[in-house]
Order: sequence, then C-alpha cells, then structure tokens
Amino acid sequence: MERFTNIFTISQHLLAAFQGMDRRRCLPGSVAAIARTLRPPEAGCLVGSIRGWHILPRKKRGADVGKTKRGKGTKLMLLVDGNGLPLALDRASASPAEVKLIESLLDQRVLPRDPDRLIYDRAADSDPLRTELAERQIELICPHRKNRVKPATQDGRALRRYRRRWKVERTISWLFNFRRLVIRYERYSHLFLGFAQLACVFTLLNKL
Repeated sequence: MERFTNIFTISQHLLAAFQGMDRRRCLPGSVAAIARTLRPPEAGCLVGSIRGWHILPRKKRGADVGKTKRGKGTKLMLLVDGNGLPLALDRASASPAEVKLIESLLDQRVLPRDPDRLIYDRAADSDPLRTELAERQIELICPHRKNRVKPATQDGRALRRYRRRWKVERTISWLFNFRRLVIRYERYSHLFLGFAQLACVFTLLNKL
C-alpha cells in the first residue's frame, strides 16, 4: 500500500469496516480510535482513484432492473419442450407483466417454427394475447383468473394438458442450482443473460 499513499489515505478506506469489530474489543484502542473519527464521503463526490479506476459512492444499479412488491429484480423468461429441455431464454425488467413478454420469448426460440401449444399459468390469461398467438397458430393453454368477468374461452379438455406444467417448474429448479442465477451479481444485462444461457447449455448436456 506504500505506492498509493499519494492517492488515498488508508484511514479513510480500510478502517471503516473496523467500527463493528471495536464493540467486541477485537482491535487495539489506537486503531479503533481512528475508526471512530471517520466521516462518510459526501454523495456524488469522487473519493479516490487507483490506476484509472474511479471510486464513487453510489447505489447499485444496472440495466433490466425493475421494482416489484418485494423489491427490485430481473425476470428470466424460459421456454421448454415437452421433456423440460430449454428452447428459449430471455431476460427483462421485473416491472412489466409477464403477459407482455411472452411473444418476445417465442421470438428467441432455437427451433425454426413456432410451437403448436403453449402451456402457461394464470399470468397469461389475456384475450388479446390469445388472439395474437392464434394468428401465429399457437394454442394458449392456461386456466382463467379467479376474478375473470368475461365468458370463459378455455375448453376444459384442453386444460388436461395443464397437468404437464410441472416440467417447466422442474427446469427452473435445475437452472437455480447455479448460484450465479439465484442472485444477479452482474451490472450489465447481457452478461447476466450470458450466464443464464450457459446454465441452459449445461442443463442440456446433462439431460441429453
């Protein structure tokens, strides 16, 4: 640390983490006394730099991060086949409803043609979405919402296929075995998508 003494002081950057340790008397009194005198840097001010890297205190953020009822996050939209193997993957902000992200997910598929049927949960219960998918010759199979007022459009015989949706949940659990997807560490959205696609590749290699 001697070669960086002209750029930043050690007491302003390295001793800030010692304040909690002083309560347990794990540090000498002289070091703890210096830690008590530290002042947090003002918001928006540049506190130091190391070989071209600028240290700027601010909140964490990134692309494709949206607010939800439980905080902020990023959605991963997944399309699988009848055996639960990933066919398409897309990411988006957590703020938009899933019903608005289904068509963009279908455009990310690796197969040349659209699927004949799409099984989804109640989040996809939308008559405009059914109409748009029907134009692409895709049958949407999902139960109606409990508070639906319009007449039912879903045939009970088609809902028998809804029992197979557990395969989608199983694939999601496979992907969440990778710690990199459980918590998003990447600030850039394309890097997070790259790790998710890599997890899909490992899943395909393990199941094929």
